[in-house]
Amino acid sequence: MTYIWKNDQDLFALMKEHLFSAVVGDILDQMGYLHQFIPPQVQPLHPTMVVVGRAMPVFLQDISANSEPRKFRKPFGLMLEALDALKANEVYIATGGSPSYALWGELMSTRAMKLGAAGAVLDGYTRDADGILSLNFPTFSHGCYAQDQAPRGEVVDFRIPVTIGEVEINPGDIIFGDRDGVCIIPQSAEKEAVEQAIEKAEGENLVRKAIEEGMSACDAFEKFGIM
Repeated sequence: MTYIWKNDQDLFALMKEHLFSAVVGDILDQMGYLHQFIPPQVQPLHPTMVVVGRAMPVFLQDISANSEPRKFRKPFGLMLEALDALKANEVYIATGGSPSYALWGELMSTRAMKLGAAGAVLDGYTRDADGILSLNFPTFSHGCYAQDQAPRGEVVDFRIPVTIGEVEINPGDIIFGDRDGVCIIPQSAEKEAVEQAIEKAEGENLVRKAIEEGMSACDAFEKFGIM
């Protein structure tokens, strides 16, 4: 079956319906993109959460003892500007600094939802977990930790390339995340990757049916080339 999408809204709906992170990662491996999953400690706030959207990368740094005195510093650096810069179907993906404070919370989620953003992926912690869960805003992080960012870290730039683990993330790359991990699809590979991932997902359904009907794993792999 051929799938055609006219815009990002159609594309992301299609991906949510047919794909999961493992099959996307398998296809990227086959295409030669071997380091597209961000580290596994980044997990959804709730296991049913799925995030699909375009990356809006955000870079932070710790506030050191040698930094400008707090009374002269802008709280959070450029965090509020980065938040307000979110566009529809974008994912706020933040890294930099030490994992010793929360990078996301309920009020940020509320603003992001108002702007039509698709989710938040944090290389660090989130807080206000109950509030975010009540909003059902797709949020992925190292876990929950209420310690505040304001005196400890600040956003220094956004909508720039960042690296998390071994993955380089550029503005506009597709982020696909579920309870099995968060995968980054480079813009240059997205059409081929999505089409092949849907094809593989459909093939896996055939393999599952064959195995349920009694076919051995060896025979199934020989016939379908999928396992």
